Amino acid sequence: MEFVIGFDMRAPAFGAPAQDLYDAALDQCVWADELGFDCVGLGEHHASPDGYLPSPIPMAAAFAARTRRLTIRPNVLLAPLYEPIKLAEDLAVLQYLCGGRLEVVIGAGYRPVEFEMFGKRREDRKDLYVQTFEVLRKAWTGQPFEHAGRTVTVTPVPDPPPRLLLGGSHPAVARRAARIADGYYPPGGESWQVYREACLELGKPDPGERFKKLGPIYTHVSDDPDADWERIAPHALHVVRSYSDWTVEAYGRAAGPFADGVDPADLRKSGAYQVLHPEEAVEMIRGLGRERTFILSPLLGGLDPAFAWQGLRRFERDVWPHVSDLRD
Repeated sequence: MEFVIGFDMRAPAFGAPAQDLYDAALDQCVWADELGFDCVGLGEHHASPDGYLPSPIPMAAAFAARTRRLTIRPNVLLAPLYEPIKLAEDLAVLQYLCGGRLEVVIGAGYRPVEFEMFGKRREDRKDLYVQTFEVLRKAWTGQPFEHAGRTVTVTPVPDPPPRLLLGGSHPAVARRAARIADGYYPPGGESWQVYREACLELGKPDPGERFKKLGPIYTHVSDDPDADWERIAPHALHVVRSYSDWTVEAYGRAAGPFADGVDPADLRKSGAYQVLHPEEAVEMIRGLGRERTFILSPLLGGLDPAFAWQGLRRFERDVWPHVSDLRD
């Protein structure tokens, strides 16, 4: 099992102040590093009214400076929005700052407003991220190469270069990941067998039978789950409604289990947002098994850091001793 702590830094007006959330995220990342978690994940979106993290690279650098063990994983990095030469430099420096712990999940993006903001065409997103892979590979050799009619050289040369994964769920993305990436990252394990077969056809190492698909989006450990859910529900609703709105913005229709609207009771019943007694949390995590990823998102939707810490401390005391043996 992989244990991940994740942050997207949403700070809606009804939640905690952004400065408090950023301060808490740094300390909570240290907590996860010292406890024995495997990875910290970072989202990326732009022009979000709630301040969703737009700059995962400097955030990752801050985490790198405060930690010693955790894999630093921007997930996903919206590569089509970046100038690729500058991205190669920034990721090279970040790899040094985190002592080789960087693993980047590249994504295509989907929100029209984000492409417009950076002067890019959404229709070009596949070509743009494929080009990013090509530029990063060439850049990290340290040798001069031609790019857009110019000769460029990128230093410092990261040693080793960061692992580059391709995120997505479509079979075509899985096949593309086998060709151009160091790995494939489908959150729910979608198209993994397509990816595996493509790797084997290309003579690449077998990536294994399964992807460690993600467990619940959010878990909070509590002595009074019902009371705490009342506090958490507005934040979870905000997150789900935001993603639903973005899906409509991009595709003209809502999708997923809450496409027809979100009821707090249904949201909790879905299993994606778990508020549990310690013994229930132990049972849930062990039930996921070793071939899954368990995520803590303590600052979900701008939750009060003091409240988030209560759940983390309870997890540390009453859950972690009973599940830490599941780590790889």
